Amino acid sequence: MTKYRWQASALVLVTFMLGCNEFMVVGVLSDIARSLSVSVATAGYLVTIFAIVYAISTPIITILANRFDRYKTLMGLLVIFLIGNTWSGFTTSYGWFLVSRMLTAAVAGAIESMVVLFANDIAPRNQRAMLISWIAAGFSIASVVGVPIGTAISTATSWHVAFHLISVISLLTVIVMAWLLPKDIQQVSGGIKDQLVLLTDRRIYLGALLILCSAAAMYAYYTYIRPLLTTGLGFGPLALNWLLFVIGLVSIMGNQLSGIVAKRSGLRSMPKFYVVDIALLLLFPLAMNNAVTGFALLVILTLLITVVNSPIQIHFLDVAEADYPQAILLASSLNAIFFNIGISAGSATAALVLAHSDLKQLGFGGAVFDALALIIVIRLNQTMTRCQQTNLDH
Repeated sequence: MTKYRWQASALVLVTFMLGCNEFMVVGVLSDIARSLSVSVATAGYLVTIFAIVYAISTPIITILANRFDRYKTLMGLLVIFLIGNTWSGFTTSYGWFLVSRMLTAAVAGAIESMVVLFANDIAPRNQRAMLISWIAAGFSIASVVGVPIGTAISTATSWHVAFHLISVISLLTVIVMAWLLPKDIQQVSGGIKDQLVLLTDRRIYLGALLILCSAAAMYAYYTYIRPLLTTGLGFGPLALNWLLFVIGLVSIMGNQLSGIVAKRSGLRSMPKFYVVDIALLLLFPLAMNNAVTGFALLVILTLLITVVNSPIQIHFLDVAEADYPQAILLASSLNAIFFNIGISAGSATAALVLAHSDLKQLGFGGAVFDALALIIVIRLNQTMTRCQQTNLDH
């Protein structure tokens, strides 16, 4: 059990490292723009291109990686990530910095998918949901702890130093993973066609649509969390950092709630969460008229709106293990892929709402996506019930 705890901690460390690398740019965007002699708007493309490369490369790499030894593949991807991040820390031109960010984005999604798969293999069955929720929490911990520290270092010295710190964490992670990860896990190989058949399963593509709509519902307002807190609710710059810190802590709590839901009732209990989310998002314009009620609403949404993450991840893994063992690595990547697509859809919706209205109306876009998610999760649960009944009949 002691070895398992160390292994679990190492897996969470990986997502913390990935989160620091991905989110750090947002916190130091102005510093990067000034240092590399480009506009803030041009520097902002770093975030967009990172997300695009991440979404495109993750399924490609996970499908190809299934042919190779899982331990060696993960270690190779971690080394590539370390090289890419270290390159980011030393670069002095926008073009090369963009290339280095694309390199880390290309492997980040596959690393996350393989980490989830190792968690699925090493965790006792009754601990699996909580470990996967902690792995997801690694990103939240990065946003709460890692990114503010990186931003402070960038402000005090240089953003290069902040990236060097991530490289130190990355090197430590590579060493720890090489030492702790099991090297002899059995795996079923399959060709590209054998793996892609997974996506034709109704239980899988409904689940993918569910996570897409859930992420879109969140980012339909969260994309503009800083303006919401400052322009919308009237908080000053000093209070902003503390409020974002609180939201980050609540996000970690939300990940733990997600693990508890996955362990106890899974997707069966998700409709009631979506009903609550829709009600809160419809109350958005009213709540945003007051600083206290507005912030309270944002905190409650942060706690509840990503509860689906662990149940849907467990769902993907269970379906693949039972019926598509050759595609389990692809299954482990679906959450990350469609969550990122959902982020893009939610962000675009938020921009569209703001073009025709104001910050207080952002909740309506999220409510539409959550209403779609509610319909999808009901259909998914019905499909799962029918599949279980068919299996019992046979």
